Amino acid sequence: MEVLLEKSSPTLASLKVTLTKEDYQPKVDKTIKDYSKRVNLKGFRPGKVPSHVIQRMYGKSILVDEVNNLLSNAVSNYIRENKLQVVGDPVPDREKAAEVNWDTPNSFEFSYDLGIASDFEVNLSELPAIKRYTIDVDDNELTKTVDSLRERFADSIHPEVSEAGDMIFGELKQGEFTTRTAIPTKQVKEEAAAKFIGVKKGDVITFDIKDTFTDESAIAHVTGKKKEDIADLSGEYTLTVEDVTRSAPAALTQEFFDKVLGPGQVESEEQFNEKVLEIIKSNYERETEALLRRDIENALLDNISIELPEEFLKNWLERTNEGKFTREQIDEQFGDFAKSLKLSLIKNKIADKSEVKVEYPEILAFTREMVKGQFGIYGDDEAMKETIDRVAQGYLADKERDNYTSVFNQVFDNKVLEVIRSQVSTDEQTVDVAEFEKLAKGEVEAEA
Repeated sequence: MEVLLEKSSPTLASLKVTLTKEDYQPKVDKTIKDYSKRVNLKGFRPGKVPSHVIQRMYGKSILVDEVNNLLSNAVSNYIRENKLQVVGDPVPDREKAAEVNWDTPNSFEFSYDLGIASDFEVNLSELPAIKRYTIDVDDNELTKTVDSLRERFADSIHPEVSEAGDMIFGELKQGEFTTRTAIPTKQVKEEAAAKFIGVKKGDVITFDIKDTFTDESAIAHVTGKKKEDIADLSGEYTLTVEDVTRSAPAALTQEFFDKVLGPGQVESEEQFNEKVLEIIKSNYERETEALLRRDIENALLDNISIELPEEFLKNWLERTNEGKFTREQIDEQFGDFAKSLKLSLIKNKIADKSEVKVEYPEILAFTREMVKGQFGIYGDDEAMKETIDRVAQGYLADKERDNYTSVFNQVFDNKVLEVIRSQVSTDEQTVDVAEFEKLAKGEVEAEA
């Protein structure tokens, strides 16, 4: 077997593979023998079909399969062993392939067009300093977060007299129509709100169904009617109040602390505030890490020059996504694709040089944290550990969505980022929350 690479430019090449009979015939003969042992043909005992009969019936298809297998391995092995930065897939020369005479096999010659990224080096220590931000979290942020958590875990109380924002339960009537319902005062128009404030159990509220609520969905909810039937409703309705409920922010009790952080994590308001502050800082740390990642990737793209075979890649994208994207769409989105491809090439080179590897326990640990975030679990809740593990393992086992590959890529990306961060210099800066949000949105230049 002979494999030759001929470069026509820094980004285009042709890979020629020549196979002799000595390369493929032993594999063909072995496959024919295997067939003779496995194939059941009328008139022959099982496992005793003569090789020449197999050759006559299946010889050509066996030859084609074995040659294609040899070609696939030869091309992939050559690319890997010579560390070619191939982009897209090798494209077979169909004219060359059409000239092959399978009926009188001897030597075969095949050719593949390759798209190759130009040579490049990654010297992380030479990159300019990357700004890394620390967010100054003040007491105001802590107060806002605790208030938000108290609203999220709010308790329902039943006051004697209603206020704005309460839910009023009772019997709704108009003529022969009657139903038990709940009226959310938040969905009552401002000019009609006075009728629903200051009422108590046993009071009767009279209101016009058309002039009371902010939208038709509220009318449908209150009357139990379908939305398409709302247009037929009109006139005054009466509500006999049976109960008033109010969503009250959760009290700072042990029960509330356990709901938010997990049982037994803290035992006082002071400990709770400390833990919540840690969580706030951790969340902002993730956001600063995301911004740092963005800035590092931009620095890599700005300082490492890689030339790509644009026309080759556009043709490849059009061919592999036939019917999904037009050429115009590919042209329009190619800039983003090229950036992503260049980043992938750079990160793979860094990973190869630093021998980055990803193991299953790392993938499972990452998935656990992801599941905890979806469940809204802030601390280490031992009671939920088994459930979290089960959900995480099930998520990774979902082959249809290829979740394992997705998580693998995220863990791989994180490990490569760690390597980069250990070798690039950073310009540490402290900013407040408002300033950071502007930086993250790209609204101001990161020169503070």
